[in-house]
Amino acid sequence: MQVPAAAERNKGPILAVLRECAGPGALRVLEVGAGSGLHAAHFARALPQMRWQPSDIDPRALRSIAAYVEATGLPNLLPPILLDVSQGWETWGGTQPASLDLLVSINMMHISELRCTEPYAVDGHISPQSNVDFDRSLRQSNPAWGLRDTAMLRELAEANGLSLQRMVDMPANNKSLIFRKL
Repeated sequence: MQVPAAAERNKGPILAVLRECAGPGALRVLEVGAGSGLHAAHFARALPQMRWQPSDIDPRALRSIAAYVEATGLPNLLPPILLDVSQGWETWGGTQPASLDLLVSINMMHISELRCTEPYAVDGHISPQSNVDFDRSLRQSNPAWGLRDTAMLRELAEANGLSLQRMVDMPANNKSLIFRKL
């Protein structure tokens, strides 16, 4: 089981946002790019009304997630599925968007091509300097990566039947963006 320091550090603040977004009823959740599985296990334990489906494309991540599933034995934490979000939802192993109440993606948008779509550019402005430097290093690694502008994400969401409900400031100059179906 991988235990990334950033995942450990951010699990509490992200859980607080999830609690605000989730209602009291049972929810079907797909976590895209679940990485180590630490968040999935933490959230499934803290939110037993959620049926948590972790996914990833990386075989190493899938093994770590599976280890968390086995170690926790939580009935609402499902075994991980292989999911490539660069492909249409029709290829998502039987998981259809209409069957979900919540889709969660943590620390993925800036290291994915936009077609797959923490810190963000807000209306064209990146701050503080550490995020400017982070954006530059991401784009040097892969020109398709980088901090996404919230105005562009808002337009993209609206074109796909979603509305940016709110932005929540998170630790370390990150943000959680909450989108809802129109």
